[in-house]
Amino acid sequence: MASPGSRTLLGVEGGGSHLVALHVDAGGSLLARHASGPANLRLLSDPDLRGRLAAVRDQFPNPSAVGIAFAGLRTALDADRVRSVTAALWPGRPIWIGNDLECALATDATTEGNGTRVLVLSGTGACCFGRNASGRTAKVGGWGHWLGDRGSAYHLVHRALREACLEPLDRSGTWGRCGQRILRALQLNDPEALIDWVQSAEKSEIAALAPEVVAAASAGDRYARAVMKFCAGALARDAVACAGRLGGAGDPVEFVFAGGLLQNAPTYAAAVRHAIREQRTRGETRFIKLKRETTWGAVEKARLLSAPISGGEARATGSTRGPASSPTRRSAVFIPTSTGLTPTEQRNPRSIALDQLSIEHAIDLMGSEEASVATAVASQRTAIAKLIRHVVRAIKNGGRLFYIGAGTSGRLGVLDASECPPTFRTPPEWIQGIIAGGQRALWSAVEGAEDDPAAGAAAIKFRDVHRKDVVVGIAASGRTPFVWGALSEARRRGATTALVCCHPQLKFARGHRPGVVIAMPTGPEVLTGSTRLKAGTATKLVLNLVTTIAMVGLGKAISNLMVDLNPSNIKLRDRAVRIVQEITGRDTGIILKTLEAQGWVVSAAIRVLGSKSE
Repeated sequence: MASPGSRTLLGVEGGGSHLVALHVDAGGSLLARHASGPANLRLLSDPDLRGRLAAVRDQFPNPSAVGIAFAGLRTALDADRVRSVTAALWPGRPIWIGNDLECALATDATTEGNGTRVLVLSGTGACCFGRNASGRTAKVGGWGHWLGDRGSAYHLVHRALREACLEPLDRSGTWGRCGQRILRALQLNDPEALIDWVQSAEKSEIAALAPEVVAAASAGDRYARAVMKFCAGALARDAVACAGRLGGAGDPVEFVFAGGLLQNAPTYAAAVRHAIREQRTRGETRFIKLKRETTWGAVEKARLLSAPISGGEARATGSTRGPASSPTRRSAVFIPTSTGLTPTEQRNPRSIALDQLSIEHAIDLMGSEEASVATAVASQRTAIAKLIRHVVRAIKNGGRLFYIGAGTSGRLGVLDASECPPTFRTPPEWIQGIIAGGQRALWSAVEGAEDDPAAGAAAIKFRDVHRKDVVVGIAASGRTPFVWGALSEARRRGATTALVCCHPQLKFARGHRPGVVIAMPTGPEVLTGSTRLKAGTATKLVLNLVTTIAMVGLGKAISNLMVDLNPSNIKLRDRAVRIVQEITGRDTGIILKTLEAQGWVVSAAIRVLGSKSE
């Protein structure tokens, strides 16, 4: 914290996802950081704007100078609106007011006032904004996803859906890696489902798929690669045009890359750099990637205010039916038979008077029934161990684990798959969940979805399941048609198959028994047919065993510590520090520095620091 009377700077930036304020001392060291919710100026009412900035003032009341930037600040009237609030909050203080583009351009500045600098911004949207040595500015793009945003994440994904996914499917029946990755990311089962999804998807939801397109291009999908090259070229043309409006063709230009797509997708950033160099054949061309969050640009603007400016300085700039999926080659789907009524559909004699029990007695009854689940699971120990060995072998050899189910069973598979990346830092491709009815079925019933074996087969086809993969069907009854359509297609493709169910009396057609059958004798449910009860508990326990023990076998744990978790929030970062401290015995300060240097990869930090025994 700064001492009373010392000179400090305050930078504030409001954007579409959050507002951030940085309080910095005269030497540029961060004293404190404040963050709150979305703050695009055009989406804030006057009371909201006053409230957001008043919260910042309450925390940082006496800065020597203030820099404030807002997304959505385009005109002098916008700047006047902000000025009327800030002048009352920080009276007598010099205040710079501008937009997020100018703020980003001032971040990590190396040519401020000494050359042309062009911000190349590509995230959900895209824009290029530049300033030359004389202070003249130019803006290219930034018109939103309907009219512009060339080279943005939205542009990349929208074009990829057309040209890397659906056009190849229409013309040659090819569903490539890009399409597979997108279906997996959206929890959709076939291309037909994209029609409904894209009609209701928000711009940000579409743009969020950009990493899947880039990954597909990097993995060799020629259609995705062509789309990426086109979008990178479009963004590069805007960047070069922006530079051209600010100086001569031979003038030196520094291109500053910002935005989620350019910051987090090195392959795409490299494609944009290459395209800029191809298009700009004269003059020195330099590239930098912002090392700090763009709010530091607002701090820099505050620093440049050498004397109070009455009211502050404002620099505002203006800123149908798709193709049917190709038919899956059908093979016969042999659903096993049952020797009697499925156990989970039978009436439980212990709960016949359930509707007459007191709440306390009902709790005791359900608790005692759930207590039997562990024994039912333990009876399948040998089969579970066999499945775990298959999973370890598959992932070591480049294969994947797929869970496939309907209703509660499908949701449990998706849940277990989704927990693996944060717990074990696994790529999302390693373990995938497929649910009958797709994404909507995660929170609501999809009529008839579980009764369609062809849909199960199509889901397997469009994930490109192959012989290295393991496909686990999950069905309390063991007889769900969607699941058996998937298992049949997986077997046809040479994948290892398994069934997790609560029906020990199944009879399989010759040659159609899965490689592993885990049939837990959980018996009738307290509420007849409600398989989200004991059957659901047993299934969750099995899935916990499979992924946890498999990940331990793949080196994701030391002792009983998760050494490959993804510390994506404060709680998990604290856990990461404790884990490294437990294993290495080193001081917290050294551990923090090492974790930061290793990108918060816990296992990497442990390798650098060594264990206590070394």
